[in-house]
Amino acid sequence: MKVLVTGANGYLGKGVVNQLLDKGLDVIATDVKNDIIDKRADTKIVDLFSIKNPYNYFGKPDVLLHMAWKDGFIHSSINHINDLPKHNEFIDHMIEGGIERIVVMGSMHEVGFYEGSINESTPCNPQSLYGISKNALRQLVELKCKDQGCKFQWLRGFYIVGNTIDGCSVFSKIAQADSIGQIEFPFTMGLNQFDFLDYNVFCKYVADVVKQDRIDGIINICHGRPEKLSDRVERFIIENRFKIKLNYGVFPDRPYDSKAIWGDDTKIRIIEEM
Repeated sequence: MKVLVTGANGYLGKGVVNQLLDKGLDVIATDVKNDIIDKRADTKIVDLFSIKNPYNYFGKPDVLLHMAWKDGFIHSSINHINDLPKHNEFIDHMIEGGIERIVVMGSMHEVGFYEGSINESTPCNPQSLYGISKNALRQLVELKCKDQGCKFQWLRGFYIVGNTIDGCSVFSKIAQADSIGQIEFPFTMGLNQFDFLDYNVFCKYVADVVKQDRIDGIINICHGRPEKLSDRVERFIIENRFKIKLNYGVFPDRPYDSKAIWGDDTKIRIIEEM
């Protein structure tokens, strides 16, 4: 199976590419640079949105795993809205070219303010430009896939716990701060409850979805239960033997973050048992 991975040089992309290669898949990895892309991949450095016939350009892959996305951690960035039609056009070209399956990385922020467990039928009312754009792309791609008879898998990602300093999550920022000897980290009260997955497990789940085509539609990449943010961050600090301490209450919670939200992990559990 030949898989085209966009955003391959990103925080998440590098780990997913590595997992796909370890599973024996033929990976074409693309991004605007290749600092951290696994050398086993066939790497193409290019601006996706500048290619007129991407399906042929990338050697007619069997599957597209579309992970490219600018400003993923800046939820209010106008780039989410500006780039939405570009992402849609790129995926349209891949479908029209004849690709068999489209897999796109989504986000639990598509759902918006919601309390409880999210499944694929949970209504979406996104509260940020990031969530609005991801949700719109999901709807557009799903329609196109139905119209063209292309298999569709939408990976609704939840929160990732990783200790690498090259990311932009709160966990990466804590790792960055500890690496320079910072003794305190400004924090919220940390009372919100979220669904957390360790980085390597998250990447494995994504690769396992890509490797199979029996389970499709919206697939939650999640743990399946909530944990209080402060508890998970404190545990993360202990796990990594960091000396830094949290300074609680410096920042308010984001107004669009739910008090307790987690994913229904039914589909990913089925896939893991295959």
